[in-house]
Amino acid sequence: MPNPVHQRKRAVAVWRACLASAFRPALACTMVGFATLYGPPSFQRQVAFPSFSYVTVILIVTDATLGDALHACWLALYATLQSLGPAILSLWLIGPSRLTNGTTALAVALGGLVVALPRSTHLTAKRIALGQIVLVYVIAFINGIQTDPVMHPLHVAASTAVGVVACVLALLVPYPRLACWEEGMKWERLPFKFLRPNHTNSREKLLEIEIALKGMEMALENFPSFPSPRIMLDAELKDGLLKLEEHMTISIKQARNCSPCVSLTVPESNAENIMNFLQALQTIPQTHQELPSFFFLFCAKLLQSKPPQNSLIQKNEGPNSHSSKQNGLLSSKDMFGCWAMKLKSKRLLLAFKCSLSLGLAVLFGLMYSKPNGFWSGLPVATSLAVAREATFKVANVKAQGTVLGMVYGVLGCFVFERFVPIRFFSLLPWFIFSSFLRRSRMYGQAGGISAVIGAILILGRKNFGPPSEFAIARIMETFIGLSCSIIVDLLFQPTRASTLAKTQLSTCLGTLHECIGLMCLQAGNANSLLEKQKQLRLNVNELGKFIEEAHAEPNFWFLPFHSACYGKLLESLSKMRDLFLFGTRAIEFLEQELQTLNPSSRESLKKIDDDIKIFKESIGSLIKCLEEISLIKSLTVLDEELSKKNVSQDLELGKSSNSILSRLSGVDEDDNQMERMLNSFLQHSREVVDKIQVVHGARKELKSQVVLSLSALGYCMRRLMMESKEIVGAIRELTQWENPTRHVNLYEISCKIHSLYT
Repeated sequence: MPNPVHQRKRAVAVWRACLASAFRPALACTMVGFATLYGPPSFQRQVAFPSFSYVTVILIVTDATLGDALHACWLALYATLQSLGPAILSLWLIGPSRLTNGTTALAVALGGLVVALPRSTHLTAKRIALGQIVLVYVIAFINGIQTDPVMHPLHVAASTAVGVVACVLALLVPYPRLACWEEGMKWERLPFKFLRPNHTNSREKLLEIEIALKGMEMALENFPSFPSPRIMLDAELKDGLLKLEEHMTISIKQARNCSPCVSLTVPESNAENIMNFLQALQTIPQTHQELPSFFFLFCAKLLQSKPPQNSLIQKNEGPNSHSSKQNGLLSSKDMFGCWAMKLKSKRLLLAFKCSLSLGLAVLFGLMYSKPNGFWSGLPVATSLAVAREATFKVANVKAQGTVLGMVYGVLGCFVFERFVPIRFFSLLPWFIFSSFLRRSRMYGQAGGISAVIGAILILGRKNFGPPSEFAIARIMETFIGLSCSIIVDLLFQPTRASTLAKTQLSTCLGTLHECIGLMCLQAGNANSLLEKQKQLRLNVNELGKFIEEAHAEPNFWFLPFHSACYGKLLESLSKMRDLFLFGTRAIEFLEQELQTLNPSSRESLKKIDDDIKIFKESIGSLIKCLEEISLIKSLTVLDEELSKKNVSQDLELGKSSNSILSRLSGVDEDDNQMERMLNSFLQHSREVVDKIQVVHGARKELKSQVVLSLSALGYCMRRLMMESKEIVGAIRELTQWENPTRHVNLYEISCKIHSLYT
C-alpha cells in the first residue's frame, strides 16, 4: 500500500515542477505580448509577425535552462542565415507578384529540403528555419506586389529575434535557471578551462550511480530479507553495512542536489575506508540462495569505486574507427564513397518526407483559404522529428491540443474583451494546465505544446478579426497540415510499427545470443563483451521505441498488437542487458587478477571456464531457437513451406541436432541440470578462492574482490537462466496470440524449423 507521506511529497513535487515549467514560458510570452502590442509604432512595424515570436518562445523555452536559451540564440541566428538568405535572393529574382499556389508550395518544399537534409543541424534550428520559410514565401504570395523582397524576410527575422530575447530574459528573472547535467550546461561554463579546474562531468557520474543502484535493486528483488543470516552473524560485516548505508544516503543526497562545480561524492579516501569491511568476505557462498547478498555488496562497491577506464557508459568509437586511424587518411575516392553512402541513408528520406509534407500542406492550405494558408504549413514545420513517431497518435494529440487551446483562447477573448492586458494573466493557468498535459500519457509533449500555441495565438494578438472565425480557420488549416503529414508518412514508411517490433525482437535475441557466446574468462575478452553489450543496449532501446509506437498505432484490419506480452519481453531483455553489464565488470576484474595465480589455481580456473561453457551452450542454444521462432510469419506459412519442400515433419528430426530444445517444452529435468551446473560453478570458485594465500592486507583485499566478482558472475548466470524462462513463456504466449486457431508447442515449432533448414 502506498505511503501517504510519499504520495503527498510526490504530489507537491509534481505541482512544483509544473509551476516552474509554466512560469518561464508565460513570462516570455507576456514579454512578447507587451512588446508587440504596446511597443513604439516603429518597433511594431519591424516585428510584423508576433505569432511567430510566440511560436519561437514555445520552441525554445519549454523546460529550458539559461544555457539552452543561450544556445538557442546561436541556433536562431544559424537558422535565419540558412533560410532567409536564399529566400531574399529567390524573392528578388522571381518577384512576389509572380508567385502562385504551385510555385509557392514548390519554393517551400525546396527550402525545406535544404534545411532538413544536413545531419549536423540542431533540431531546434531546423524547426525555426522551416517556420521562417513558410512565413516568407506564403505571406509574400498573399500580399503579392506589396511585398518587399528584402524587408519582408527581415521582418520575419526580427520577429524571431524578439522571441529569442524574451526567452533569455525569462530565464534570468527572478533568478537564472541553470543546468546541472543537461545538454545546455556547456553554454553556461566559462570559456577557459583553467578558470574551472574542479569541474566534473555530472552526467557520467549520475549514470554510474544509477547503474549501481539498479543492480542493488535487482538483488533485493530476489532477496527481500537482506542482509542474509551469514552477514548478520559477522559483527564486522554488520557494522560495515550500517556505515555503508549512511555513506550511500549522503552520496545520493549530494547527487540529487549537485551543482555543475561541486563533486558528487565524498572524498575517495573516506569511501575506501568504509568499504574495507568487505575484506571480511573470504569465502564463496555455500548455496546459490546467498548469491543475491554478495551481488548487492558487489554493486555497492561499484557505487563507491572510481569508474574504470572502460566505463560502462563510455561512448566508444565504432568498430572500424581503430583500423581507419591505423590506415591514415582516407583517399579521395574513399571519401567520395563514404559521402555517397551517407547521402543514400535514411536522412535523405526524412528530408524528402519533410519537404513533401510542407509542400503539400502549403498547397492545400492556400487552396482552402489564401489569407490563412500559412497556418497549414507552420504545424508541420515546427513539429519536425528526426526519428519515427507514432504517426496517428501524434497527429491526434496535436489536433486535440490545438482545439483545446483555441477554445480556451476564444473564451478568454470573450471574458476579457475590453481588457487586453488581463488576457496575458489568463495565460498562466493555461500554461500550468498544459504542463500537466505535457507530462501525461494521453497528450505528451506534442499535445501540450499544441495546446499552448493554440491559446497564445488568440490571446496574444489583436486586429485579426473575430476570435471565433480565426479559431475555426486555424483549426481547419491545422487539420489540412496534419493530414498531409500523415499521408506522406504512410507513403514513405508503410511498414507498421508492430511489424518492426517483431523484427527488432528477433534482432535483440540474436545480439543476446552473441553476448552469451562471448562469456568466458580468457584474457582480453571483456572488451569484446563490453562492445557487444552496448550493441544489445541500443537494440533493446530501439525495441522499446517500436513497442511504444505500436501500442499507439490503430489496428485497422490487422491483428491487434499484444502490448502486454511485448512488455514482458522488453522487461526481461532489459534485465538481461543489465546483467551482462555487471557480468562484464566481474569478468573484467577476474581476467586481470586471476592470471597471476599459481598453476593449481589456474587448473581450477579452467574448470570455472568449463562451467561457463556449459552455461553458454545451454542458454545460447535456447536463445537461438527463440530467435528462429520469432522470425516465422505464422504456423500456417511454416507448414506450407514444409509441404512445398516435401520435408518430413517428424519431430525426431530436430531432436538429434540439439538436445537443449527440450527446454522449450518446459521439462523440469533441464532446470535441475542448470542448478547442478551452478552448484559446480560455486564449488570450483571455492577451490580457486581457497588457493589464494593471504599474507598481507593487499592480498586479503584481492581475495575479497575475487569472492565478490565470482559471486556476482554466478548471480548473473542464475538470473540469466531465470529471465530466459520468462522469455520462453512470453514467446509462447505471443506465438499463440498470432496463431489463435492452433495449439502452440515451441518444441514442435523449433523441430519443424530445424527440419526445414538443415
